[in-house]
Amino acid sequence: MGSGAKSSYGGSSMHRPNEDCCSRCITRVPYATLIALILCWAGVGVFCGTLYRGVNLTLRVLQDVFRLDKGLGWVEPTQLAFITLGASMAALALMILMVAILATGNTRHEVYRSSLGRTGGTIACMIFIFVTYILLFCWLIVFACCIVMTVFYSLSWGVCNTDEIGWEDGFIDFYPYHFMFPTGTMRENMEVRGPAEIKMFCKDYVEHAEIMFILATVACFIVIVSLVHFLMALSANYAHIRGHDKFAELQDLHDLTSETLTLTERDPYHIK
Repeated sequence: MGSGAKSSYGGSSMHRPNEDCCSRCITRVPYATLIALILCWAGVGVFCGTLYRGVNLTLRVLQDVFRLDKGLGWVEPTQLAFITLGASMAALALMILMVAILATGNTRHEVYRSSLGRTGGTIACMIFIFVTYILLFCWLIVFACCIVMTVFYSLSWGVCNTDEIGWEDGFIDFYPYHFMFPTGTMRENMEVRGPAEIKMFCKDYVEHAEIMFILATVACFIVIVSLVHFLMALSANYAHIRGHDKFAELQDLHDLTSETLTLTERDPYHIK
């Protein structure tokens, strides 16, 4: 009688004879985490590609137009750090998807039957929530950097489009922003003169770099949205696992009560 009650709580809900394989698979898919995974991978892919191209164009502007060779050693490590952060997001998103699959639908009832399994699932969710919060903070910093670069290139492109800048004998003076240049930079290196330099600065570099950083900023925002989505899904999975723990305790209490009632019914016969 105890085993029958147990199957009425868990077994029949996990394996219905009239339920086909497709329906069981659909109920095991974590759709919220899957949507966040797609957003994350799309945003990371666009971010890594556009940021790599944008930083390369920025380096060429500094070296070819402003003739700066010193004080640029930090640019490539920063570029590598941003791309590494983006690539790590793809692996983290996949791991979070695995945790979500284990905590969704009938899979949760099968995986988290034991107390040890439920404890492991709870700890995994807590760890991923903590890591996701840290990554969210990092991506907010990256988002701020992308906004700064986008504003800079948008202003530069606006300067290039003004009527005062002639393409034949144009002249752009960046000396008022000399505090942004490395110490010891000569004034003539802060000026863009002549049609060749004007074309190289405006058309070859600034125009393309502006597009790259706009796309990188949008992609970074998409990644931030996916991280917030991951946090909501992980919190829900944590609650489901903790709720399943209480459900398992209730099921054990039901089984114990059923066995007690069975023994009580049999006692008069044993006394006789």
